[in-house]
Amino acid sequence: MRAELTRERILTAAAHVFTEYGYAAGTTNRIAERARISIGSLYQYFPNKDAILAELLVRHIDRGAWQQADQLDMSAGSLKAMVEAIVRDAIDNHRDDPQLLRIMIEEAPVSPELLDAINRHGEVRVSQLRDLLARHPDVDVRDVDTAAELILFTVEINTHKLLADPREIPVEMLENELVDMVTRYLRGDR
Repeated sequence: MRAELTRERILTAAAHVFTEYGYAAGTTNRIAERARISIGSLYQYFPNKDAILAELLVRHIDRGAWQQADQLDMSAGSLKAMVEAIVRDAIDNHRDDPQLLRIMIEEAPVSPELLDAINRHGEVRVSQLRDLLARHPDVDVRDVDTAAELILFTVEINTHKLLADPREIPVEMLENELVDMVTRYLRGDR
């Protein structure tokens, strides 16, 4: 239990340090100081700052699981309402700290744990989307499986890219444009 608390302190401190100083200047010494532990203690939990950033990214991905999908009865709502729920969920999972999101996207090393988290998250989300699309009476696509993959990738990659963009595109604009684009696609507007 104590080890887990120390690990959490390190990860919380690292998120603050990376956001404040950037990844290059966000040293393990700064992280240890912010976490109020010795550098030796930090190295008992993580071999380097790459491992810390990778863990932050894995946790970000795991935290992004869509909890509301099973609660939605999409056959009773409009297609646009379903798409709004999908897009809003993705935005809500990424809007907390755009600077840290940018660092995670640009700097995180690819590890087996990261690839596993990405694959697990993708499989769950695609399955949830496939189920929603198959149940909604207004969905008009050639292949529900392909549509679920395309929507997940489109919403996730655009949310990541645009929320991490230093130009700070208004969230409402991002949400509205993604909702309109995906809704038209799902209605079969070709």
